[in-house]
Amino acid sequence: MTIVDNKKAFFDYFIEERFEAGIVLQGWEVKAIRTGRVQLKEAYVIVKNGEVFLFGAHISPLPTASTHISPDPVRTRKLLLHAEQINKLIGKVERAGYTMVPLNLHYQKGRVKCEIGLAKGKKQHDKRDTTRERDVQREIQRAMKTHRR
Repeated sequence: MTIVDNKKAFFDYFIEERFEAGIVLQGWEVKAIRTGRVQLKEAYVIVKNGEVFLFGAHISPLPTASTHISPDPVRTRKLLLHAEQINKLIGKVERAGYTMVPLNLHYQKGRVKCEIGLAKGKKQHDKRDTTRERDVQREIQRAMKTHRR
């Protein structure tokens, strides 16, 4: 079940490959995510010291968050992947010029998972083509809807 999608990632990048990663969260973050108070628009993924981290994901703390902690909405969160997946990502990012972007957060067996994508950046004309294609599809759907009536 999807919690939040990163629509900007699909507009700005060609997604070549996808990986599902666990995410290390604190208790207040899980509660906030369950209420939908998360945003991935400005988030990105990097590899540091052989570990994968999620930067810039904004999780707004609930007003009922505990008084003995000070929640940081944009803290760096560690992503959990298998060693061979991390090695594959490191190779692609360093040698082939790929970027890693978070695509969505979702539940799997009651746990919050982050889907990350290995992506190549789009040029401006590619973005225009994407927009044009989306508009054409919207017009086709609209025509089909009015034709059925």
